[in-house]
Amino acid sequence: MGKLDGRVVIVTGAARGQGEQEARLFAAEGARVVLADVLDEQGEAVAKELGEDRARYVHLDVSSEDDWTAAVAAAKDAFGKVDGLVNNAGILRFNSLVDTPLDEFMQVVQVNQVGCFLGIRAVAPAIGEAGGGTIVNTASYTALTGMAAVGTYAATKHAILGLTRVAAMELAHNKIRVNAVCPGAIDTAMSNPSQLDPTADPTETTAALDELYRKLVPLGRVGRPKEVADLALFLSSEDSSYITGQPFVIDGGWLAGVSIF
Repeated sequence: MGKLDGRVVIVTGAARGQGEQEARLFAAEGARVVLADVLDEQGEAVAKELGEDRARYVHLDVSSEDDWTAAVAAAKDAFGKVDGLVNNAGILRFNSLVDTPLDEFMQVVQVNQVGCFLGIRAVAPAIGEAGGGTIVNTASYTALTGMAAVGTYAATKHAILGLTRVAAMELAHNKIRVNAVCPGAIDTAMSNPSQLDPTADPTETTAALDELYRKLVPLGRVGRPKEVADLALFLSSEDSSYITGQPFVIDGGWLAGVSIF
């Protein structure tokens, strides 16, 4: 038996990176998964690989109320209910605060912060109707500290922790647990843009990232998307049945402090 047998979970940003690994792992653990993204070709390919009895793809711009309504309806139509959500979709822009144009700031807010809010608001009623379930929000290492050049991103991730805590309190009576994963540097296209280059060698680029983080991170390497998916699985399963409203840092020890070695 899988840890998510009988569950139906929507995963946003599921066409690649952490979201793809979460969708694959959840399906392997028995869930039926609705993969949501704006990268239609890639998302459809992953869903097709997982199989129609196990997965569906829906186009979802997380900043769109109408898209969220349609995604929940599609999930119910395909699998009869929704009892889980992973708010994974997010974007990152590098800029100092004083050089950040307002439209860039608002773009990050719309995807990261508004997208998380709309996901909770759209999916929580369906989870309640199903008798309860889980919501996992993707925050960040930067939700708990600061980092130069990613002020907008850090602000939205701090906001996601606030949404997580409030949602956990407000939704507990509906048997809905809400937690947040807070990844550090993870080997995805967000932190490793070379993944989008079809001519790049993934082994070499991962090794280069490991070298970059060797001195920054106590565990001496960049994180893997599957490791974040494992944490999301824990928070979506009965293994975490008495946990809600909490941030879970997965960063190789980066937040622990400054190494002198």
